[in-house]
Amino acid sequence: MEQTSLLTPSATPRDGARPIIWAVSGHGLTDLFRLAGPELQARAQVEVAHRAFDEAVLHIRDQIAQQRCDVVVASGANGAYLRSHLSVPVVLVKVGGYDLMTALSNARALSTRIAVVLHRAVSPELRHFAELFDIPLELRSYETADDARHRIQELAGLGIDVVVGAGMVAELAEQAGLAGVFLYSLGSVRDAMEDALAIAVAQREEKSRRTQLDSVVKHLSDGVVAIDMAGRITAINPAALRLLGQPASGAIGAPLERLWPSLDAGALLRRGTPELSRVDELFGRSLLVDCVPLHDAGQQTGAVLTLHAQEPLEQAVSKLRAHSHRRSLVARYTLDQLIAESPSMRAVVRHCEILARSSDATVLIEGESGSGKEVVAQGIHQASRRRLQPFVATNCGAFPESLLETELFGYDEGAFTGARRQGKAGLFEAAHGGTLFLDELGEMPLLLQTRLLRALQEKEITRVGGVDAIPVDVRVVAATHRDLSAMVKAGTFREDLFYRIHILQVVVPPLRERPEDVEALAARLVPEALARAGMGHLAAQVLQAVLPALRQHTWPGNVRELENVAERLAMACLVAGEVIGADQLVAVIGHRSAAVSARTLSASTPSLQTLRKQDEARRVQATLAAHGGDREASAKALGISRTTLWRKLR
Repeated sequence: MEQTSLLTPSATPRDGARPIIWAVSGHGLTDLFRLAGPELQARAQVEVAHRAFDEAVLHIRDQIAQQRCDVVVASGANGAYLRSHLSVPVVLVKVGGYDLMTALSNARALSTRIAVVLHRAVSPELRHFAELFDIPLELRSYETADDARHRIQELAGLGIDVVVGAGMVAELAEQAGLAGVFLYSLGSVRDAMEDALAIAVAQREEKSRRTQLDSVVKHLSDGVVAIDMAGRITAINPAALRLLGQPASGAIGAPLERLWPSLDAGALLRRGTPELSRVDELFGRSLLVDCVPLHDAGQQTGAVLTLHAQEPLEQAVSKLRAHSHRRSLVARYTLDQLIAESPSMRAVVRHCEILARSSDATVLIEGESGSGKEVVAQGIHQASRRRLQPFVATNCGAFPESLLETELFGYDEGAFTGARRQGKAGLFEAAHGGTLFLDELGEMPLLLQTRLLRALQEKEITRVGGVDAIPVDVRVVAATHRDLSAMVKAGTFREDLFYRIHILQVVVPPLRERPEDVEALAARLVPEALARAGMGHLAAQVLQAVLPALRQHTWPGNVRELENVAERLAMACLVAGEVIGADQLVAVIGHRSAAVSARTLSASTPSLQTLRKQDEARRVQATLAAHGGDREASAKALGISRTTLWRKLR
């Protein structure tokens, strides 16, 4: 049969750019399809096939297989037949009131003995129309082509001269010797084409969304299983098949309960209540399972189970921790935030600003414990060209020697029992491009001092157990409350490292030497502590009451002690429910002072045993330094075992 394309070569779009509509008719509607098709050329590719029934079905199925058909347009019995035999939507050309009036007008011009034959049913409106205008009409309906032929023969026997109907009806009337009047108009065909185009566009958009969703679900690392209300699997992604050890061919349509009894979703289907973070055991492994109901038009239609394997979750937690660690490598304080009301602290701030901007050399910050050395170090970093890079801090006195070494320099895979499989980067690598703050440098063991010296001189490090040198660009800021020059003389601190560290120096004065800062610090710390305790409204009264006592205190614990006093003041006010009295104030401030004084007195009059231990420690450290850190040689020179030497070093 005849087939026509309505696209000229110049107008042919790229494949898949526009919906493809097939207009199918075996009778007179074909000419109207050819007239209406070009009007949609900019929005759709319209193909016309002069075929009907089985021949049309075979042809359209072939086009569907080639993905060259989105929607079919047809009419009457042919359209109904196609609709019942094809997988794509079939839009029927509808008879409008204008079509019917035009056709009846044309029929009256031929004869007054007229019949109207319509597919499936004659509408009540048509009967009412005929009665209202007193038009004598024979009205008939048909289902199939044979049915239509019988109706025409019946009408011919009744003396009917003109038959109004679809193309097939009109042709059958002509074959029976009657006049046939075609029922459809170009307007009706245009409407059907527009409906078909709207359906095709909606289908393509829905298909695109479904394809995207399928692609997302397919590539998820988590398993996804969808079930209906009977518990049968309706969809499953590759990740779920891998987790569950099931081939795809046997999963769809199978009851979830039969394949994986431990993945019970019965309670969810009965109650419709989500179950999140449920732990199920499957094939000897733990899975974290989320079960949520599926709804359509307000009714539950099934459920979705999301399966999370243990290993990816652990890896994700590890990465989140690492990310959190990276976020913590940031200096929080600037030099502007330092309380510097006293001349000595103002001089410190100015000095730090100059050395931060003008030099990248190593800085040694000296000062008593609690005087704010790390805050100064952060301020130097923030004022330097490295402010956008990491600020990494560690306390050299907080780790045993072996752990401090791996903390600073990292280690390679297999460096020691229990080492991570991929090894671990040290703080030097973490601080690359930024600042490494070494607090309590005076507590660093002699052997590690040697490694630190090399790292500062060569600007490269080697991981524990590794052989490759790793270049590092790091500014080291060190801090200590000990007298390093005295330690050099005693042999407990390397002289060459001291001069490498002691390039730029900052001395932070103790709080007792800058009384002007006590009031300023208290004005910040006391209200903050009261606010945390929910007593912020008492800040002004508490400050007025405590400032005289705070000014008189000697602050052996420096700023750290003042912070602690502020917290104790807040707790005392919270317990009392009001500003505390003078006697309580003395207890809050003086408790720490008395304890410190007792320790200071004790330290100033050491016992003979203490003096003997101190002398022994100096001799051990000096011997170790003389032998280049060789413990075995040092133990032999001292006449003790390596175990005894290790114990004395601790």
